[in-house]
Amino acid sequence: MAWFKKEKMNEQEYNNDEMTDEMAEEFKVNDKRRFSESGERIDVDVKDGSAAQMAEDENMPIETKSPEVVKLENALREISVRCEAAESKLQDVQKRFEEEKANLELETAERRERMKKSLEQKADQGRFNFLTTLLPVLDNLNLAINASETDASFENLLVGVKGTARSFEQALLNVGVETVASIGQTFDPELHEAVDLVETSEENDGKVMAEYARGFTYHGRLLRPARVQVGKSTQ
Repeated sequence: MAWFKKEKMNEQEYNNDEMTDEMAEEFKVNDKRRFSESGERIDVDVKDGSAAQMAEDENMPIETKSPEVVKLENALREISVRCEAAESKLQDVQKRFEEEKANLELETAERRERMKKSLEQKADQGRFNFLTTLLPVLDNLNLAINASETDASFENLLVGVKGTARSFEQALLNVGVETVASIGQTFDPELHEAVDLVETSEENDGKVMAEYARGFTYHGRLLRPARVQVGKSTQ
Protein backbone atom coordinates (compact mmCIF):
# COMPACT_ATOMS: atom_id res chain seq x y z
CA MET A 1 0.00 0.00 0.00
CA ALA A 2 2.84 2.30 0.85
CA TRP A 3 4.43 1.37 -2.44
CA PHE A 4 1.28 2.34 -4.39
CA LYS A 5 1.07 5.79 -2.75
CA LYS A 6 4.67 6.45 -3.60
CA GLU A 7 4.02 5.58 -7.22
CA LYS A 8 1.03 7.95 -7.37
CA MET A 9 3.04 10.79 -5.94
CA ASN A 10 5.79 10.25 -8.48
CA GLU A 11 3.24 10.23 -11.29
CA GLN A 12 1.69 13.47 -10.02
CA GLU A 13 5.08 15.17 -9.81
CA TYR A 14 5.81 14.05 -13.37
CA ASN A 15 2.50 15.55 -14.59
CA ASN A 16 3.20 18.81 -12.77
CA ASP A 17 6.59 19.05 -14.42
CA GLU A 18 5.01 18.39 -17.82
CA MET A 19 2.36 21.09 -17.29
CA THR A 20 5.01 23.57 -16.24
CA ASP A 21 6.93 22.96 -19.49
CA GLU A 22 3.77 23.38 -21.59
CA MET A 23 2.86 26.64 -19.84
CA ALA A 24 6.37 27.92 -20.33
CA GLU A 25 6.19 27.07 -24.02
CA GLU A 26 2.79 28.80 -24.30
CA PHE A 27 4.13 31.87 -22.50
CA LYS A 28 7.06 31.97 -24.86
CA VAL A 29 4.79 31.84 -27.91
CA ASN A 30 2.61 34.61 -26.56
CA ASP A 31 5.67 36.80 -26.00
CA LYS A 32 6.71 36.37 -29.63
CA ARG A 33 3.34 37.62 -30.73
CA ARG A 34 3.27 40.66 -28.42
CA PHE A 35 6.89 41.84 -28.57
CA SER A 36 9.40 42.29 -31.35
CA GLU A 37 12.96 41.10 -30.96
CA SER A 38 14.02 44.70 -30.32
CA GLY A 39 11.74 44.79 -27.28
CA GLU A 40 8.97 46.94 -28.75
CA ARG A 41 5.41 45.99 -27.78
CA ILE A 42 2.98 45.04 -30.56
CA ASP A 43 -0.50 46.29 -29.59
CA VAL A 44 -2.52 43.73 -31.51
CA ASP A 45 -4.43 40.63 -30.66
CA VAL A 46 -2.21 37.57 -30.47
CA LYS A 47 -4.76 35.78 -32.57
CA ASP A 48 -4.31 38.28 -35.43
CA GLY A 49 -1.95 36.81 -37.99
CA SER A 50 -0.83 40.30 -39.11
CA ALA A 51 1.25 40.69 -35.96
CA ALA A 52 3.32 37.68 -36.87
CA GLN A 53 3.66 39.02 -40.43
CA MET A 54 4.85 42.38 -39.10
CA ALA A 55 7.42 40.68 -36.94
CA GLU A 56 8.63 38.67 -39.92
CA ASP A 57 8.80 41.84 -42.08
CA GLU A 58 10.95 43.53 -39.43
CA ASN A 59 13.29 40.58 -39.46
CA MET A 60 13.61 40.54 -43.27
CA PRO A 61 16.95 41.95 -44.49
CA ILE A 62 16.89 45.27 -46.48
CA GLU A 63 17.66 44.73 -50.15
CA THR A 64 20.86 46.58 -51.11
CA LYS A 65 22.35 47.23 -54.58
CA SER A 66 25.79 46.10 -55.47
CA PRO A 67 28.42 48.77 -56.31
CA GLU A 68 28.41 47.58 -59.93
CA VAL A 69 24.65 48.16 -60.24
CA VAL A 70 24.89 51.61 -58.64
CA LYS A 71 27.78 52.51 -60.93
CA LEU A 72 25.83 51.35 -63.97
CA GLU A 73 22.73 53.33 -62.99
CA ASN A 74 24.81 56.47 -62.47
CA ALA A 75 26.44 55.97 -65.86
CA LEU A 76 23.03 55.57 -67.52
CA ARG A 77 21.75 58.76 -65.90
CA GLU A 78 24.85 60.64 -67.04
CA ILE A 79 24.44 59.32 -70.59
CA SER A 80 20.77 60.37 -70.57
CA VAL A 81 21.70 63.91 -69.46
CA ARG A 82 24.39 64.13 -72.13
CA CYS A 83 21.98 62.91 -74.81
CA GLU A 84 19.43 65.56 -73.85
CA ALA A 85 22.11 68.27 -73.92
CA ALA A 86 23.39 67.05 -77.30
CA GLU A 87 19.86 66.99 -78.74
CA SER A 88 19.22 70.54 -77.51
CA LYS A 89 22.51 71.70 -79.01
CA LEU A 90 21.70 69.99 -82.29
CA GLN A 91 18.34 71.76 -82.44
CA ASP A 92 20.07 75.11 -81.86
CA VAL A 93 22.60 74.37 -84.59
CA GLN A 94 19.83 73.34 -86.99
CA LYS A 95 17.91 76.55 -86.21
CA ARG A 96 20.99 78.71 -86.85
CA PHE A 97 21.67 76.81 -90.06
CA GLU A 98 18.15 77.46 -91.35
CA GLU A 99 18.45 81.15 -90.46
CA GLU A 100 21.83 81.48 -92.19
CA LYS A 101 20.50 79.60 -95.20
CA ALA A 102 17.50 81.93 -95.49
CA ASN A 103 19.74 85.00 -95.12
CA LEU A 104 22.15 83.67 -97.75
CA GLU A 105 19.34 82.94 -100.18
CA LEU A 106 17.91 86.43 -99.66
CA GLU A 107 21.33 88.05 -100.06
CA THR A 108 22.02 85.99 -103.19
CA ALA A 109 18.68 86.97 -104.70
CA GLU A 110 19.31 90.64 -103.95
CA ARG A 111 22.83 90.46 -105.38
CA ARG A 112 21.53 88.73 -108.49
CA GLU A 113 18.88 91.40 -108.91
CA ARG A 114 21.46 94.17 -108.52
CA MET A 115 23.76 92.54 -111.07
CA LYS A 116 20.88 92.10 -113.49
CA LYS A 117 19.85 95.73 -113.12
CA SER A 118 23.46 96.89 -113.51
CA LEU A 119 23.92 94.87 -116.69
CA GLU A 120 20.66 96.19 -118.08
CA GLN A 121 21.72 99.74 -117.31
CA LYS A 122 25.11 99.21 -118.97
CA ALA A 123 23.50 97.68 -122.04
CA ASP A 124 20.98 100.49 -122.18
CA GLN A 125 23.76 103.07 -121.88
CA GLY A 126 25.67 101.36 -124.67
CA ARG A 127 22.68 101.53 -126.97
CA PHE A 128 22.13 105.12 -125.95
CA ASN A 129 25.70 106.09 -126.85
CA PHE A 130 25.50 104.21 -130.14
CA LEU A 131 22.34 105.96 -131.16
CA THR A 132 23.80 109.39 -130.53
CA THR A 133 26.51 108.63 -133.08
CA LEU A 134 23.92 107.76 -135.72
CA LEU A 135 21.99 110.97 -135.51
CA PRO A 136 24.46 113.08 -137.52
CA VAL A 137 24.11 110.57 -140.35
CA LEU A 138 20.41 111.21 -140.43
CA ASP A 139 21.09 114.93 -140.37
CA ASN A 140 23.27 114.66 -143.47
CA LEU A 141 20.63 112.65 -145.27
CA ASN A 142 18.04 115.27 -144.52
CA LEU A 143 20.37 118.03 -145.76
CA ALA A 144 20.85 116.17 -149.01
CA ILE A 145 17.12 115.80 -149.42
CA ASN A 146 16.58 119.51 -148.86
CA ALA A 147 19.28 120.45 -151.38
CA SER A 148 18.01 118.10 -154.07
CA GLU A 149 14.49 119.49 -153.81
CA THR A 150 15.71 122.75 -155.44
CA ASP A 151 17.43 121.00 -158.37
CA ALA A 152 15.45 118.73 -160.71
CA SER A 153 18.60 116.99 -161.86
CA PHE A 154 18.82 115.40 -158.49
CA GLU A 155 15.33 113.94 -158.69
CA ASN A 156 16.47 110.34 -158.73
CA LEU A 157 18.93 111.01 -155.98
CA LEU A 158 16.18 112.66 -154.03
CA VAL A 159 13.97 109.59 -154.21
CA GLY A 160 16.76 107.32 -153.04
CA VAL A 161 17.86 109.55 -150.22
CA LYS A 162 14.29 109.97 -149.00
CA GLY A 163 13.84 106.21 -148.98
CA THR A 164 17.05 105.80 -146.99
CA ALA A 165 16.00 108.40 -144.48
CA ARG A 166 12.60 106.80 -143.98
CA SER A 167 14.18 103.38 -143.51
CA PHE A 168 16.65 104.76 -141.03
CA GLU A 169 13.94 106.55 -139.05
CA GLN A 170 11.90 103.34 -138.94
CA ALA A 171 14.91 101.44 -137.65
CA LEU A 172 15.33 104.01 -134.89
CA LEU A 173 11.65 103.77 -134.06
CA ASN A 174 11.94 99.98 -133.73
CA VAL A 175 14.52 100.33 -130.96
CA GLY A 176 12.56 102.97 -129.08
CA VAL A 177 13.81 106.18 -130.68
CA GLU A 178 11.14 108.76 -131.44
CA THR A 179 11.32 112.25 -132.91
CA VAL A 180 10.48 115.33 -130.88
CA ALA A 181 7.51 117.28 -132.19
CA SER A 182 8.61 120.83 -132.93
CA ILE A 183 7.03 123.05 -135.62
CA GLY A 184 3.80 124.61 -134.38
CA GLN A 185 4.43 123.41 -130.80
CA THR A 186 4.92 125.71 -127.85
CA PHE A 187 8.61 126.06 -127.10
CA ASP A 188 9.67 123.60 -124.38
CA PRO A 189 13.19 124.09 -123.00
CA GLU A 190 13.19 120.42 -121.93
CA LEU A 191 12.79 119.32 -125.57
CA HIS A 192 13.82 122.27 -127.71
CA GLU A 193 16.97 124.31 -128.13
CA ALA A 194 16.30 127.87 -129.36
CA VAL A 195 18.76 128.81 -132.08
CA ASP A 196 17.22 132.16 -132.98
CA LEU A 197 14.08 134.28 -132.66
CA VAL A 198 11.77 135.61 -135.33
CA GLU A 199 9.12 138.29 -135.12
CA THR A 200 5.63 136.89 -135.41
CA SER A 201 2.01 137.55 -134.62
CA GLU A 202 0.68 137.43 -131.12
CA GLU A 203 -0.96 134.03 -131.63
CA ASN A 204 2.41 132.47 -132.56
CA ASP A 205 4.29 134.07 -129.72
CA GLY A 206 6.47 131.47 -127.99
CA LYS A 207 5.86 128.80 -130.61
CA VAL A 208 8.39 126.94 -132.75
CA MET A 209 8.43 128.51 -136.21
CA ALA A 210 11.16 126.42 -137.87
CA GLU A 211 13.27 123.33 -137.15
CA TYR A 212 16.98 123.23 -137.99
CA ALA A 213 17.67 119.78 -136.56
CA ARG A 214 15.32 117.14 -135.25
CA GLY A 215 15.22 116.16 -131.62
CA PHE A 216 14.96 112.55 -130.44
CA THR A 217 13.98 110.65 -127.32
CA TYR A 218 14.84 107.09 -126.33
CA HIS A 219 12.21 105.38 -124.18
CA GLY A 220 11.25 108.79 -122.80
CA ARG A 221 14.81 109.97 -122.26
CA LEU A 222 15.98 112.94 -124.31
CA LEU A 223 18.69 111.88 -126.72
CA ARG A 224 19.01 115.31 -128.23
CA PRO A 225 16.86 118.45 -128.15
CA ALA A 226 15.42 119.79 -131.38
CA ARG A 227 17.23 122.88 -132.66
CA VAL A 228 14.50 125.35 -133.52
CA GLN A 229 13.50 128.91 -134.34
CA VAL A 230 11.10 130.51 -131.86
CA GLY A 231 8.51 133.16 -132.73
CA LYS A 232 8.31 136.33 -130.66
CA SER A 233 5.42 138.79 -130.87
CA THR A 234 6.23 142.48 -131.08
CA GLN A 235 2.83 143.55 -129.81
